[in-house]
Amino acid sequence: MRVQCIVYDQVNLLDVAGPAQVFAAAGQLQQDVNIAFQTCSVRGGEIMSDTGVAVTSQRLREAPGHADITLVPGSAMVEQHLNDTSLLTAIRQQAQTSTLVASVCTGSLLLARAGLLANKQAATHWRFVPLLQEEAADICVDEDAIFVEDDDVWTSAGVSSGIDMALALVQRFWGRRLALGVAKELVVPMVRSGGQKQFSTLLTLQSQDNSGRFNDLNAWIHDNVDADCRVEALAEKCGMTPRSFARHYRAAVGETPARMVELIRIDRARNLIETGEMEFGEIAAFCGFKSANQLRLSFERVHGVSPSVHRSAFR
Repeated sequence: MRVQCIVYDQVNLLDVAGPAQVFAAAGQLQQDVNIAFQTCSVRGGEIMSDTGVAVTSQRLREAPGHADITLVPGSAMVEQHLNDTSLLTAIRQQAQTSTLVASVCTGSLLLARAGLLANKQAATHWRFVPLLQEEAADICVDEDAIFVEDDDVWTSAGVSSGIDMALALVQRFWGRRLALGVAKELVVPMVRSGGQKQFSTLLTLQSQDNSGRFNDLNAWIHDNVDADCRVEALAEKCGMTPRSFARHYRAAVGETPARMVELIRIDRARNLIETGEMEFGEIAAFCGFKSANQLRLSFERVHGVSPSVHRSAFR
């Protein structure tokens, strides 16, 4: 597989290096995976990134013709390139011969200006959402997504989300087992939920459940911790009987559904305890506990300390 990454002046270095590292790790972990990652530019030669680190590039006209993936990274200075006809033409031409086009962060603005996001769903860095929406009325911007796949066009949100998207691409072409191996090797989440947030409990669940069968359910629980999360309700969401659901869930995840609901709720509560000033009763209600006392008992059972002691340690 050939991945051609189109770079330009002041490109964000991590937008380039993050996906490149994911693809490199995939090739290192599995011998039959051969990925050629090439940095290309309109003029070729050294391109200065936003960090002051130069990126070597091959001139696009001289690069091998067909790319399986054309990758367009972003830049904090992307607005300076939105009228660069040579760059936009190059992106458009590469897209025509590529199997798949993907952008990282504000690279989505370049895709939009090149006419590649018409009637598409897309993601971008949260700070540039209004600008992307202004590019064309027919672009459906998902403000909270980490990355969006719309047929043969993939877009991702802020900087590090290029890694998430690259992991998803590895999973698409070579399977979940390799993608999970890469995630573990790089010490990053296999899947993040909740709009550019990283949740340790979900990462643990994803690592334990090699089938990925209950990933969507666990993400839903995390985003709806105050909803009805009894076994009967969760089983209904999965189209299973409560008994069958409980058996399959425990076999996949290694814990009962009730225990996982508790862990996910405590994970949400822990974030609020550490970073906010909400009263414990409010946190309890927000995270699906019946009372502050129930939150305290559950928190002590999971973490060995009370919420108040935990909060004092983070002040």
